[in-house]
Amino acid sequence: MTETADIDAMPRAGFGAPVWDRKLQTDRLEYLDRDDVPAKKRSVVESLDLLGEKKGLHRWNAEQAAGFLVGIDSPRVLELGAAHGGLSRELLKLRPDASITVTDIEPSSVAGIAASGMGSDPRVSVRVMDATAIDAPDGAFDLVVFALSFHHLPPSLAAKVFAEGTRVGRTLLIIDLLRLPAPLLAPAYLFAAAVGWVRPVAHDGAISQLRAYGPRALRSLAEHADPSIIIELRARLQLPMPLQIVVARRGL
Repeated sequence: MTETADIDAMPRAGFGAPVWDRKLQTDRLEYLDRDDVPAKKRSVVESLDLLGEKKGLHRWNAEQAAGFLVGIDSPRVLELGAAHGGLSRELLKLRPDASITVTDIEPSSVAGIAASGMGSDPRVSVRVMDATAIDAPDGAFDLVVFALSFHHLPPSLAAKVFAEGTRVGRTLLIIDLLRLPAPLLAPAYLFAAAVGWVRPVAHDGAISQLRAYGPRALRSLAEHADPSIIIELRARLQLPMPLQIVVARRGL
């Protein structure tokens, strides 16, 4: 297993990636990661929720989650990094027998979800929770899902999501941005350098592309978390948002 210092030195493209791919990343923070711009942060959350509704992304993400609940009666689900709760809203429509714990590390996001219809739903528990230090016993959930937030974490914390998610859940499902080939990432790199004048959601979108983890990196993160973790990778190559799907489980 690599040391924490070593894993944090890993490029987002992964160890052994071509040099031009390793260079196409950024330390610039998204508005979602900052506490000094609350209006822009709120604007991004609202825009992502609206985009998810209009483009059917919330529904698609929920369908992926529901696929891992087939044959399980009254499944127990944990959503990490829920932000607006769109995935869980749709999942309850697909699996009305599910009980879902909807969480986010950001108290304002949790307050927003709690104030919505989900906050009064007896099937839903809304909590502030850190995806890297999950407050739940081993095997508490049938499924843990973390959608479109994984890239926000540096490698050492991202590895903890693998460790914690597979500890408390039978299956960990991560849905995140697909890391694009270097020639397609180059425009995002240039765009991220001059984003002061664009809409907040576009600002965060460009940075997110550069922070997305590639397949090599994802395998290294799982290995760092626990060598017994087995992962499966697949992709959704659909515009405007190609996605990386990661399924992780503990081996025997």
